[in-house]
This record gives sequence, structure tokens and C-alpha cells, in this order.
Amino acid sequence: MHRILQRSGIPRLCAHALAHVTSPHQPDRAAHASPRVRPARRRLPVWVPWLRSVVLSGALALVLIADAHPETDTDTPLIFGVFPNMTAKQTLDIYQPLAKAMEKHLRRRVAVYSARDFKTFVERTRQGDYDILLTAPHLAWLARQDAGYRPLLKYAQPTRGLLVVKNSGPYRVAEDLRDQNIATPDSIAVAALAVQADLAALGLRRNIDYQIMDYGSHLNAVMQVINGRTAAAMLGLHPYKLLPAEIRKQLRIVVETAPLSSLMYLTHPRLRDQEANAVRRALLDFASTPEGKVFLQHGGYGGFVPVDGNELRAFRPYALQAEKMMQVAH
Repeated sequence: MHRILQRSGIPRLCAHALAHVTSPHQPDRAAHASPRVRPARRRLPVWVPWLRSVVLSGALALVLIADAHPETDTDTPLIFGVFPNMTAKQTLDIYQPLAKAMEKHLRRRVAVYSARDFKTFVERTRQGDYDILLTAPHLAWLARQDAGYRPLLKYAQPTRGLLVVKNSGPYRVAEDLRDQNIATPDSIAVAALAVQADLAALGLRRNIDYQIMDYGSHLNAVMQVINGRTAAAMLGLHPYKLLPAEIRKQLRIVVETAPLSSLMYLTHPRLRDQEANAVRRALLDFASTPEGKVFLQHGGYGGFVPVDGNELRAFRPYALQAEKMMQVAH
């Protein structure tokens, strides 16, 4: 059974616990324990410190010889934090091959983590829980500002914000959604923020002309439309492409925003330049493998390209808006 790896002492999240939830106000339960939680220490027998001192004294010379390059703790996995814009099962299925590819380059285990919701993911990013980070561009700006994360690459193909309705439903254009409920993966998702800006340009204001309801993932948001629980859903173009064909054919797009930068890969500053470069090489090499080509084609990602600093700064307004919304929520 596939699993999202957890650190020692933390319960592993099995595939059956990762299934998406589609009922109202029941977002996806990909509620991973924080990857930095450590198990309690056991009391050691009295002879262990003595034995340790003997071993360490014998190894001291070797440590001094190797002091130019401090030893990497290869037994501790690197934590790959994946933005929770999909169900946990989708995250596992899609990103496990990429994690395996990074392991080969880094010669170190890579554990895939997510979070139960966007806000938890942002908070763990702020705390530096993730060694390798895949996140939305406005949250990448926050990650750099708050925790010093360094941008590496992004998906080459831009994404867009979409507003979708059910094909067989009564809503034909955005204006028909006045006084209706609209599902989102999370109200701070950049796709949702961009769609709301387009709706405002049409004279539709959030919390006045329509209501937003968060459902934890793009798939869960869409399922509210399919099941008739909300009139429409906001989601990103790339998650839309990852929807099963039988779901996509039941939807109609009524708003499509201008192009937006796609998800970005960053590394925490505790990773040395050598390790960060190895992550970059792993991503670029993965793109040329059969598995990598399927991964990029399936998501409509188009490959990996460098992140432009000006491009990241352009998302500052969305980043500050999302930050303000999270503060209000608390």
C-alpha cells in the first residue's frame, strides 16, 4: 500500500485514510502531523554514556579530518512539502515518483508531506518545517520573506483561475451566480483570489453578491458543483486538467482569468548550495525521463524553468491579501 512517509514516531498516513471527502464542510483529511515533531527520548542504561565516550574518542580524529565538509545526516529524510491543492491521495500518486527521483540525486530519503489545509501549510512553511517546498507563487513570496526560502524552479506552463458550473445546471454566465454559494479549495488560493478580482470587475462582490465556501482541495470544491451543493466552484487550470475526464465533461467554464505563474519549488536555507543544486538537477533530469514526461503532460506543466525575481515580487499584493485573510480567520 502506498504511504506518505512520516518521521519516526509519527503515525504513517495510509492510502485508505487519504481518500477525498466531498460532503459539505468536510475538507480533505490530509492532516499530516507536523514533520518536525520528535518522539520522546527513552532513559538510557548507565553504561551507554561510558561506551559512547569510548567510541567518540576513537572517532574524533576522523571527524577532525572531515571538518571541511560537515557530515550530512543521511538517515534523516528531507521533507518535501507539497502545497495541498489536491486530495492527499492525488498528492501521493502524483509526487511520489518525483520524490524517488530526488532521492537518487541526493542519495538521501525524501518524505512527501502536505497539510490538512492551506493555512496549516503556510504556518508550517513559516516555521521552516519543509526542506523542499512546492507552493503557490504568492505563498512563495511569503516563504521567502518569512523563512528565507530560496526559489529554484517553477512549472513552465502558466496556470489560470477558473470559475466552473455544472453543464446541466441553470447558470450560463457569471452574472447568473448572484446570491449563490461558490465553492473554493481555499479562499486564499491564488486561483480563487484571481477569479474574485474578475468577478469584482463584473460588479459581483464577495460576501455581498455571492458567498464563498472552502472545501480543502480543488477536487472537493468541484464535487460540490457536481453534487448540486453549490452553484459554482473556483479552481486552478492545472488541477482542472488533473480531474478525471468524466468529471470535466460535466463542467462548463464561465470565467477564465489572465495567465498566472504556476507552482514554484524552493529550498530552505538550511540546505547547502550543493544540496539545493542537486534538487534542481533532479527536477530537470526527471523532466526527461518517461515518468517525468507523463507527470508533466498529465498536469499540463510544460517542464521546469527558473523563477524570475521580478515575477515573484509581482505576487506581493496577493500574498499580503492572503496573509490578512489568515489573520482575520484567527
